[in-house]
Amino acid sequence: MATADEFDPVSTGHNLVSTYCTDCHATERTGDSPFPTAPRFRDLHLRYDVENLSEALVEGIVTAHDEMPEFEFDPDQAAAIVAYLKSLEPLPK
Repeated sequence: MATADEFDPVSTGHNLVSTYCTDCHATERTGDSPFPTAPRFRDLHLRYDVENLSEALVEGIVTAHDEMPEFEFDPDQAAAIVAYLKSLEPLPK
């Protein structure tokens, strides 16, 4: 169990996506995205190597649709978001 002084990237990433992404995306292990065309975060690994999303999170994610706001995170925040996304992937068999 982490103490108050320990950095928990998965928890930090969860807090960030809960703050910035839940209006459109399903950010948890269950549930559908409020915005139907927004991918569920638990499925992102099926579309992308989430490890490679870190750079886009820092530089600002730009998508093909205008509804997606451009977010820019600092490198530690981006790493935490990636850690959270990785935690949503199924465990290898």
